[in-house]
Amino acid sequence: MSPRLDESRTDQATSTPPPNRTRTTIPGPAEEALPPAATDQSHTGERPDSLSGLPEIPPFDEVGPLDARALSKTLFERLESLEEGTHAYAYVRNTLVELNLALVKFAASRFRSRSEPMEDIIQVGTIGLIKAIDRFELSRGVEFPTFAMPTIVGEIKRFFRDTSWSVRVPRRLQELRLDLAKAGDELAQQLDRSPTVAELAERLGISHDEVVEGMAASNAYTASSLDAQPEEDDSEGALADRIGYEDHGLEGIEYVESLKPLIADLPPRDRKILSLRFVANMTQSEIGEELGISQMHVSRLLSRTLVRLRRGLTVVE
Repeated sequence: MSPRLDESRTDQATSTPPPNRTRTTIPGPAEEALPPAATDQSHTGERPDSLSGLPEIPPFDEVGPLDARALSKTLFERLESLEEGTHAYAYVRNTLVELNLALVKFAASRFRSRSEPMEDIIQVGTIGLIKAIDRFELSRGVEFPTFAMPTIVGEIKRFFRDTSWSVRVPRRLQELRLDLAKAGDELAQQLDRSPTVAELAERLGISHDEVVEGMAASNAYTASSLDAQPEEDDSEGALADRIGYEDHGLEGIEYVESLKPLIADLPPRDRKILSLRFVANMTQSEIGEELGISQMHVSRLLSRTLVRLRRGLTVVE
């Protein structure tokens, strides 16, 4: 511990905080997670009388890593002796949060390449820091930064897993996407080309179908608007104008569905003639031979049936 902190231990907590003392403000979600008493006291620099004997806390931006570790250990020792929900407990807990915010900023810096604002990442990491403080026990014999960092990073990763995907996919596919990306980069360097599905499956020890499923899941990570405008040097229109086509078969679906009940009401012989003519593509002469009637009779029956169906469609419309 630095000499400054050793001296502060002997002051018996009789000195008062400097009037120009500044403290770091905890971001929104993390501040909401603290009891109201924590924000009421920690930001004013006032300490409850029950905390006499604690070393004086210098401005947080002036505390080095070693000093922060030593101060945190002292505060955790006192926190274990305090009753949860009291002003003293809230003060020590909130001071521990602000004293260790550097851990959150260090962990958040690993994700600066992501599309999310750094402020949001720090807020989420601060929630992880608070959880680590609430779970930490000195009796474990582990330094607090060692204990807290996995919790902070895990909270940030959980944030990206739950919010960064455009379409929610199972966690198994999210992890498979990362494994495929890593294996693809490694194989591309070795083979000097893009790996095949079979090569990826062999590298990861999974089936071809799982590789294809993971590749399909990767498409859900980001989404593009159909109204997104192209690049300046692109002469084509918006994405909606460049994909899809007009399916003319859709125009006949309404008529087909309307014809089904009309055809079901026809006599059996008329239905058979329709089937032979328009499904089996038989000529009227072949239909006459099949039914044992003349071609002229088939023509009259077919014309009468078509008129009946056409009239039924007109009534429906």
